[in-house]
Amino acid sequence: MTNTVLDNALTDTGMPLRPLPDEVVDLLRSLEAPPRLAAHLRAVHDVADQLTDLVTGRFPGLAVDRPAVLYGAATHDIGKVVHVEELSGPGTAHEPAGEALLLARGVPARLARFAGSHGSWTRSGIPVEDLLVSLADKIWKAKRVTDLETLVLDRIADAAGVQRWQAFMDLDDILDRLAADADKRLAYQGSYPIRSTR
Repeated sequence: MTNTVLDNALTDTGMPLRPLPDEVVDLLRSLEAPPRLAAHLRAVHDVADQLTDLVTGRFPGLAVDRPAVLYGAATHDIGKVVHVEELSGPGTAHEPAGEALLLARGVPARLARFAGSHGSWTRSGIPVEDLLVSLADKIWKAKRVTDLETLVLDRIADAAGVQRWQAFMDLDDILDRLAADADKRLAYQGSYPIRSTR
């Protein structure tokens, strides 16, 4: 049976968001994901796409696995299929559940990890790709997190060989630009129910 509300969340063109990767769309359909989760993943994926473009365009010395960032953003909250209550309230149980779900579905560990790492950016040795997914998951709704932004800033300054103050100014400008459409993204996500009646 087709879940029309979920399909609408995955294909809605009223908000100009980049489509999720086909394999993620298929996964969300097979899991009968909550429509609000699909809308959220589209919003964060779109911001991650823009963020990656802007950061690597401005700082070409920063090596980023772009496909990994985009897949990570598209699936980072997949564990909320299991912990639906975390779509409307706080919680971190979806993180290990999401990683386990992706691994069980045959997703390689290097991609499944984002579901488990997007909330733990302070972990030692965390790759820049994980930081970018975490940052996209905050900036989509215009939330600025100083500790997270500082970690990204340090990676940029080191990799690009630029002065820290210059990297700060450029990153701040990028994040302000991305945050500007947060109200539209929040309204888009909020227009979809947590639970679908099909």
